Amino acid sequence: MASSLTTFTDEARIALDTLSGHAAGLFSPSLRLGVTGLSRAGKTVFISALVHNLIHGGRLPLFEAQKSGRIARAFLEEQPDDAVPRFQYEDHVAALVNDRVWPDSTRAISELRLTIEYESASGWNRLFSAGKLSVDIVDYPGEWLLDLPLLGKSFTDFSREAVELAALPVRSDLSQAWRELASAVDPDADADEMTARRLAESFAAYLKACKLDERALSTLPPGRFLMPGDLEGSPALTFAPLMTLSQGRARSGSLQAMLERRYEAYKTHVVKPFFREHIARLDRQIVLIDAMQALNAGPGAMADLERAVTEILSCFRPGRGNFLTDFFSRRIDRILVAATKADHLHHESHDRLQAIVRRLTDRAVARANFGGAAVDVVAMAAVRSTREGTVKQGRETLPVIIGTPLKGEKINGETFDGKTETAIFPGDLPEKVDAVFDVSGSAPDNAEPAIRFVRFRPPKLERTAEGVTLSLPHIRLDRALQFLIGDHLA
Repeated sequence: MASSLTTFTDEARIALDTLSGHAAGLFSPSLRLGVTGLSRAGKTVFISALVHNLIHGGRLPLFEAQKSGRIARAFLEEQPDDAVPRFQYEDHVAALVNDRVWPDSTRAISELRLTIEYESASGWNRLFSAGKLSVDIVDYPGEWLLDLPLLGKSFTDFSREAVELAALPVRSDLSQAWRELASAVDPDADADEMTARRLAESFAAYLKACKLDERALSTLPPGRFLMPGDLEGSPALTFAPLMTLSQGRARSGSLQAMLERRYEAYKTHVVKPFFREHIARLDRQIVLIDAMQALNAGPGAMADLERAVTEILSCFRPGRGNFLTDFFSRRIDRILVAATKADHLHHESHDRLQAIVRRLTDRAVARANFGGAAVDVVAMAAVRSTREGTVKQGRETLPVIIGTPLKGEKINGETFDGKTETAIFPGDLPEKVDAVFDVSGSAPDNAEPAIRFVRFRPPKLERTAEGVTLSLPHIRLDRALQFLIGDHLA
């Protein structure tokens, strides 16, 4: 898929950029780490926790360079890309540590440079290596990444696939208003701005409804319809797929011709620069997913999440280059798919969550014809907001998680005030992985959700006897770090 996203001119630009980057890297080695995920998967929290733990010497027993004491220090430096907004690490950490609120989610692309000074474990490497690595962390919305497959699709393809998705049982009621409006439109009628606007607004409303917790759907392109940024109201976002299309080429001046032209403009001026300037420059990638929200929403949401992960993986440039090709083309040689919010489950269910994500990822890799890179999965919590315990219920002892639910969260008819700590039995994930992907409809409509899911406030951090605040607690953040950058610190 990725090879079809660029032209020869694009590839020439990418090669020049890569060559200049490697020239600078001869004196200052760097690694570009992409962080993406769909809404509320925890991208901002992940980056903040990663940087906080490295800067403050957090507890990272599976991160070998830290465990062995070879990291001298980690610190923030000025980022290399002046045209990209800086990831506001300080503001996000203040929200987590001081206010105990979750920081605002990713709305656009941002970047942060974290530099690590270390001692190599190899005497040979110590002789020739500077013992310094700059990790350029690039944060971007997963919804934008899901736009990249559009580069290989015509307006006809886009319309046909959108109509097929909208008719699925898990979407049909949400898309009804748009489908009725689109069905009444004559694609060969004269172009009309208000008709285009009504179609675009109705289609965007349908996509936003799909994104709500009750459905937790993931495959929702075009991504800027959900996160328009400074494009809101522009012609580039005033288009929508059509239910019916004209036979052959659209008549000049028709509604279909106008919508098709705007769709192509969206690809040319929005999607393609995003790929060329950001995705094609990455070395490593982590994809964060909120699998538990999809699990609670049912098999339809899980199937849609698998579709989204397949689309995402198809957009990367996987593989391992050689000494010569690496000077002109970057390849992503490691991708980690991480199921977040593992702290909302007792540790007894973590292996099951990881098995579900492994199944989802393996199928996505196969469907995307994806190869040439190491792909791994992990169940993690970048910031652990709960601790574990047990409660007695009659003769039974139940494993529970203990934390402070966010104000307004509800479970079993109880509404929480955001101040009171409580113990919750989250339930168990299914033992059989296939059950969560079964869309045959065998489960009753009133079936209990897989887990009892409430959102918790960030934890109150512990302090040492000297009054020093400890680093943010986590679950398997160290394992993620070891997979993503550990080999560069060997």
